[in-house]
Amino acid sequence: MKLKVIISVQASRRRFCQTMDLKAQLCVLLLALGLCVTLQVSAQEEDVDVDVEDDVGDLGDDELLDGEAEEEEKPAPAPAAAPTVTYKAPEPRGEHFFAESFDKGTLDGWVVSQAKKDDIDEEIAKYDGKWEVEEMKDTKLPGDKGLVLKSRAKHHAISALLLRPFTFDTKPLIVQYEVNFQNGIDCGGAYVKLLSQSPDLSLAQFVDKTPYTIMFGPDKCGEDYKLHFIFRHKNPKTGEYEEKHAKKPESDLRTYYTDKKTHLYTLVLNPDNSFEILVDQTVVNSGSLLSDMTPSVNPPAEIEDPDDHKPEDWDERPKIQDPDAVKPDDWDEDAPAKIPDEDAVKPDGWLDDEPEYIADPDAIKPEDWDEDMDGEWEAPQVPNPACESAPGCGKWERPMIDNPNYKGKWKPPMIDNPNYQGVWKPRKIPNPDFFEDLHPFRMTPVSAVGLELWSMSSDIFFDNFFITYDRNTAELWADEGWGLKKAAEGAAEPGLMNQMISAAEEKPWLWVVYVLTVALPLVLIIVFCCTGKKKPAQSAAEYKKTDEPQPDVKDDAEEEEEKDEQEEAKAEEPEENRDDAEDSPAEAAEEDEEAEKQEEAEDQSDEKQEEEVLRRSPRSKGRARKE
Repeated sequence: MKLKVIISVQASRRRFCQTMDLKAQLCVLLLALGLCVTLQVSAQEEDVDVDVEDDVGDLGDDELLDGEAEEEEKPAPAPAAAPTVTYKAPEPRGEHFFAESFDKGTLDGWVVSQAKKDDIDEEIAKYDGKWEVEEMKDTKLPGDKGLVLKSRAKHHAISALLLRPFTFDTKPLIVQYEVNFQNGIDCGGAYVKLLSQSPDLSLAQFVDKTPYTIMFGPDKCGEDYKLHFIFRHKNPKTGEYEEKHAKKPESDLRTYYTDKKTHLYTLVLNPDNSFEILVDQTVVNSGSLLSDMTPSVNPPAEIEDPDDHKPEDWDERPKIQDPDAVKPDDWDEDAPAKIPDEDAVKPDGWLDDEPEYIADPDAIKPEDWDEDMDGEWEAPQVPNPACESAPGCGKWERPMIDNPNYKGKWKPPMIDNPNYQGVWKPRKIPNPDFFEDLHPFRMTPVSAVGLELWSMSSDIFFDNFFITYDRNTAELWADEGWGLKKAAEGAAEPGLMNQMISAAEEKPWLWVVYVLTVALPLVLIIVFCCTGKKKPAQSAAEYKKTDEPQPDVKDDAEEEEEKDEQEEAKAEEPEENRDDAEDSPAEAAEEDEEAEKQEEAEDQSDEKQEEEVLRRSPRSKGRARKE
């Protein structure tokens, strides 16, 4: 029986492979047809564009102007209305030191600087850049206003006092605000400064040299994209301040400057000296004030002695030429690197008397050629036609090959320097300026926030400044401000389907691509899943075409015929016999035993037939020979 099953499986596999070959050919044909149609439509579209351009070029000026006038008279189609998000001004919740959304529409509380920069020309020294409170030009939130830097190529300075000074003690500092480069940014900054608390702090005189504690935010010039975090550290020994710059973020910041979207910038400083910089609530930079700032907060304990100098006899050469080496007697420094190949033979048919180039026989002296000014005219040189069929023309010379005896100029070999003392370094001495500040977080308190900027781009939009020590409070403010902008911008962006439709309206041939992209997968699914035919049962006659043993299979006609014969026999049987069969269990048992014996006899007969088939098959004969 196992053999029967194996043979049946192999036959089914062959039929399946034949069907799959036909389906694969059909799929390839459909794909090729779709590609050809797409390329043809694309080419037709390009031809139409070229024809239109040519037609436009052939039109007269009057016809072109008339056509343009008719196009101007046609009303432009109204853009589809984007879903709107209702704006609600954010409200500070919890402890905070500063909160400004500019939704009042005024600069109340802010002071525009009236100062001038030192050491520069009078014409550009003034902080005369303009500030306005207004909505974004392409706002998705009507009613949302912000602080806008309006001028370009000017100095801008504006600041506002905190509700109360922030002291760096046991609570973190969180600073966040929003920026949108509405016109992009070529060269300029959008960073904020937290001005140091001082009794002589004057916001009206806010300039670049006004003391600050922290500077934070984006800055860009050329292809240099920066996200500053700078703090001014006070030297405990000298009392002087030095700027400490955070390491450059590893993230790519280009998108934040070019996508013209509103981005949220957040700085978190913790009392354990750790810091985090986030853009759109995602960390892009982090580290420690002690180990990730340049220059380092704490100077080294030792420095190189500035008065130490390298001795004159100090030998830093690890290798030297061998002083005992002698040039070999057979070393020929004058031997050439290339020599003629003495084994070369001039090819047959070489034309020694024919020059490689000749004067062009068709050349004619120009009519305006002046021999007094231009000299004697000579026809230009062209390749000699006689040399085209020959291996070469002119004087034959042997080709040059590498000289096996060439050694070049002799140099003594290099050996280890016995007097090598290593690379000299000055000795170390204790650093007289050394100090150790393990708590750089304890910076100078801040009492105001300000923007002191120079920009070559205008319309930089600032909004939703917030300073606190509570991260949950800052996140709530961000969700009500920047989160609402993000939702509005996302709702206004066209979906994938709208983008595809817009592209097809500009290039109608894309509809063919869309149809083929959708239709082909459907056709392939139908071909593979819905066109399979039910396998018909093989008849005994088909099995007899092979000598291999086959399973007993009856076709549908034979089964129905046997069923009809059984029903006719039952109908012809006398009624009394049927009644007796029903009334006599003993007779029924005898009939069952006879049926079982008959089935056993039939099984034995089938086995003998299978053995006979196996004996006659070529595979069996092969086994018999081997035995």
